[in-house]
Amino acid sequence: MSVLASSHPVARALTWATVSASLSKGVFFGVSVLFFTRVAGFTATTVGIGLTVAGGVAVGAALGAGYLARVVGARRVLLAATAGQGLALVAYLVVRTPAEFVAVASAAVGQQAMQRTALSTMIAESFTGPDRVEVRARLRVVTNVCIGLGTALAAAALAIGTRSAYLVAMLVTAALLFVSAFSLRGAPDAARPGGAAGSPPGRRRSPLLDRTYLAVTGLYAVMTMQFGLLTVGVPLWVAGRTQAPAATVAALLALNTAIVSLLQVWAARGATDLRSAGRAVARAGALLGLACGLYAGATGTAPVVAVAALTLATVAHSLAEVLGEAGAWTLAFELADPADAGAYQGVSQTGMALGSMLAPLVVTATAIEHGPAGWAVLGALFVLAGLATPALVRRHDRAQEAGSSPSRWA
Repeated sequence: MSVLASSHPVARALTWATVSASLSKGVFFGVSVLFFTRVAGFTATTVGIGLTVAGGVAVGAALGAGYLARVVGARRVLLAATAGQGLALVAYLVVRTPAEFVAVASAAVGQQAMQRTALSTMIAESFTGPDRVEVRARLRVVTNVCIGLGTALAAAALAIGTRSAYLVAMLVTAALLFVSAFSLRGAPDAARPGGAAGSPPGRRRSPLLDRTYLAVTGLYAVMTMQFGLLTVGVPLWVAGRTQAPAATVAALLALNTAIVSLLQVWAARGATDLRSAGRAVARAGALLGLACGLYAGATGTAPVVAVAALTLATVAHSLAEVLGEAGAWTLAFELADPADAGAYQGVSQTGMALGSMLAPLVVTATAIEHGPAGWAVLGALFVLAGLATPALVRRHDRAQEAGSSPSRWA
C-alpha cells in the first residue's frame, strides 16, 4: 500500500501532515541551536538545561495525550498539538530570559510528544493488523526523507548567517507546522471502540496496571537510547576520540537516513505478530551491541581505518534501528487493549520520551567518559534489552494459553 497515493483518507491526511511537520523539524534541527546561542543570546548551558527540563515535560505530555485522545479524539489532539507547537516556535523569537526559554521549550517539546502519541493512536484506531505497522513504517520513511530536505533548506540560512536569516528560518519552521495542522482538518475521526469521540467507554484494561505492557515500554525506553547514541554520542566520539575527519559525522548521518528510508518498510513486513516482533527487537539489540564494538574500535587507528569502522558501525546501527522500531510498533499495537488505544499508545510513547531524555546522560556517562569499556557497557545494555523482549513475549503467550490475564504475570 502506498501512503503517498493512498485512497484511505486517514493515511492520506497523515502523510501530508507528516511531510510538512518533518520539513519543519529538519529546518529546526539545522538552525535552532545557533539561533538560541547567536541570535537569542542564551548560553549553551541554559539551552542544555532548558531542553532537559523540556524532555521531562514531554514524558508526562506523551502519557496525558493518550487519555486526552480518549475524550476528544486522537485527530483533534494531533491537530491542536501541531498548531500549538507552531505557536511555541514563534514564541522562541520573543523570549528574553532563561525562565521564558525553559517555558517555551517545555511547550514546544511537550506538544511534540503529544503529537507522537496522537499519531500512534490514530493509526491504531484506523487500521488493523499488519497494515498498522506498514502505515507507521511508510510514515517514518516520509519523515526521514523530509527531515533531510528540511536540513538542506536550513543550509541556506546557515550560509547567509545573519540575524534576519535565522529569524526567517524559525518563522518557516512555524509556518510549516501550521500547514501540517491544516492538512489534518479533513481527516475523519476513527471509529473507536466504545463509540464516537467523547462517548462513554466500555470496560477497559488500564495500561498503568498492565505489567506486561509496562515492561515492554521500559525495554523500549532502553532501545530508544540508540537515537541519542547516533546524534550525541557518535559526533562527540568522532570529533574527540578518533582520527576520522569531522565531516565524517555528516556522512554517517546521511548513511543512516538512506538505510532507514530504504529498509524501514521491509523491516515492518517482517514483524507482523508478537513472536516475530520480539525476534526483531532481539536482533536489533544484537546489532546495536555489534555497532558499539565497532564504534569503540575506531579509536587509536589511522583515519582510513577509523572511517571504515565507523561506517560499518553505522550500517549495523541503522539495521538495528529499522528492526527495533518495527518490532516495537507491533508490540505497542498488538499488546494494547483495543478499547483504550489512546491510553496504551500514550504509555508506549512515554517510553520513547524517557529514552530520549536519558540518552545524552547515559551515552556520555558510558561511551564518551570511559571509552571502549563504556562502549562495552552500553552495548551489553542494548543486547540485554533486546533478549528480554522475546522472553517477555513468550511469557505473555504462556499466560494467555493458561487462561490467565497477560497483565497479571508475577
